[in-house]
Amino acid sequence: MRLADRLLTIVVTATLTSAAWIVVGGGWLTEQYGGGTSVASTDGARRPMAMQGGWVIPVQGVVATDLSDTFTDPRGEEGEEERTHQALDIMAPAGTPVQAAAAGRVEKLFTSRAGGLTIYIRSADGRMLHYYAHLQSYAPGLAEGQQVQAGQVVGTVGATGNADAAAPHLHFAVLRTTPDSEWWEPARAINPYPLLGGG
Repeated sequence: MRLADRLLTIVVTATLTSAAWIVVGGGWLTEQYGGGTSVASTDGARRPMAMQGGWVIPVQGVVATDLSDTFTDPRGEEGEEERTHQALDIMAPAGTPVQAAAAGRVEKLFTSRAGGLTIYIRSADGRMLHYYAHLQSYAPGLAEGQQVQAGQVVGTVGATGNADAAAPHLHFAVLRTTPDSEWWEPARAINPYPLLGGG
């Protein structure tokens, strides 16, 4: 083999093994960049690639290294009883698309004083609720009972409810429940940070 051919083989092999671009079934390509992974289809559309377990970071453009573990941080205004934060706050500019962190069914679209514009999505097995709060808006056509896929846009980042208008963010909670429990019934919060690749 000529020297030029050998060098070309080395360069091609190094590129493929570094996972810059890897061809996978059905004409999809995965691209790694900036600590995150996305999927580019052959039609040019970009979609987030699910992590192990089918999870996607629920704010577009945010990668695992951008996340801060705010679960169990102290919360409460002066004069209020201190409480523990049982969610992950994901900072992003207002209007940034919010996407379903995992597949499920839209259980409830709800507006509250604390959470502002919110979405509850129940997992396929019915044992988890994913709670998205402080949204600026819902995705057009989003409705209760609708099935959503991981990475599907469901709304936009905002600062509704008791969020600071100067610090728009998604308040994302994962609640362990039972299939026959209502969306509003007490449920056990679990830390979303490791589920989203943090830490």
